[in-house]
Amino acid sequence: MESDASTSPRRRSTSCYSDSGDSSCSEPFSECGSDDLSFTPAAAAGIHRILLSCVAEASEDAISSLVAELESPSPSLDSLRRAAMELRLLAKHNPDNRVRIAAAGAVRPLVALLSHPDPLLQEHGVTALLNLSLCDENKAIIVEAGAIRPLVGALKSAASPAARENAACALLRLAQLDGSAAAAIGRAGAVPLLVSLLETGGTRGKKDAATALYALCSGARENRLRAVEAGAVRPLLDLMADPESGMVDKAAYVLHSLVGSSEGRSAAVEEGGIPVLVEMVEVGTSRQKEIATLSLLQICEDNAVYRTMVAREGAIPPLVALSQSSSARPKLKTKAEALIEMLRQPRSPSLRARPAAVVAAE
Repeated sequence: MESDASTSPRRRSTSCYSDSGDSSCSEPFSECGSDDLSFTPAAAAGIHRILLSCVAEASEDAISSLVAELESPSPSLDSLRRAAMELRLLAKHNPDNRVRIAAAGAVRPLVALLSHPDPLLQEHGVTALLNLSLCDENKAIIVEAGAIRPLVGALKSAASPAARENAACALLRLAQLDGSAAAAIGRAGAVPLLVSLLETGGTRGKKDAATALYALCSGARENRLRAVEAGAVRPLLDLMADPESGMVDKAAYVLHSLVGSSEGRSAAVEEGGIPVLVEMVEVGTSRQKEIATLSLLQICEDNAVYRTMVAREGAIPPLVALSQSSSARPKLKTKAEALIEMLRQPRSPSLRARPAAVVAAE
C-alpha cells in the first residue's frame, strides 16, 4: 500500500538522534553488560578478603580446589555457592585466571549449575561462564561443554534479572565464535527470548538483547527470519524513533541486518519503518544517516511500490544534501546517489539493471 506524506506518522524532531553524543566515530555495539556483582554492606564486609584475593592471579592448586568443590558428590549449598562465586570473581578480574579456570575443567560443572534450583547458584554459574567467555580461547570449550541450551534456559526462566541479562551476554560471546555457533544458539530458541528482553527488559537488558540479536543475525542468516517472526521489527523501530532510549544506533544496526531478507523488508515497511528511516537520514548523526541510507537502499531494491513510498515520504531532499555534504564519506555519497537514482524512477517494474553507482560502491 502506498503512503502519502500528508498522512505520515513520522514525528519530526528538532534534535539529532544520538546514543551518546556524536557517535560517528564510535562503535554502535560496545562490550556487553559487565558482571555487576553487588552485596549488602554486611555481606560485602564478609567477602572483602575474597574480592582482594580474586584480583590477583590464582594458583592452579587454588582453582583445582574450587573445581573439586563443584564436583563433590554431596556438597552443601553454602560450599557450592562459595566455590561458584570465587570462580566467578577470579574470572572477572584477571584474564590469566580465565585460561587457568577453563584448563582446570571448571566449565562443565559450571554449566551444570545452570539447571540448579537455587537462584543465587544459578546466577553465579551463568555469570562465571560469561566471564570465562571474555577469553576467546574459552568460547569453543564452553560450546563443546554443552552450554548453549542451558544458557538459553537461563535466559528464559532464571529467577533473577541479572542471570537473564548475563545469559544474553554469554550467548552473544558464544555467537561470535563462528556461524555454526550462532546458528546453534538460534536453533536452541534464543531469538524469541532476546526479542522479548528487547521489548520488556530494563535499560541494560534491552542493550544486551540488541547486541546479542545483532551478533546472531549477522552470524547466521536463518536467525534473521527467526527475529522477524518473533516480532523484532516493531520494538527496534520504537527504539530508533526515541532518542531518549539511548539505543538508536544499536536498533538501527539490528534492523539493517534484518532488512537483508525479503521478510525483514516487508516487516519494516508494514510496521512503519520508512518514515523512521527517512527522518534518520534527515536529522541523525553521521553514522545514523549512513545506516539509514543503507537500509533504505535495501528496501527499495527490486520493489517499485516501496520506492514510491520512500519518495513520497520526502527522502530525496535529505539524500541530495547528504550526497553533497563535504563531511560525508565518499562511499556514503555514492550510496545516497544510487538511492536518489532509484527514487527518481519509483514506478519502474523492476531493477534488473541495478544503478551503476551501487555496483561501483560494493
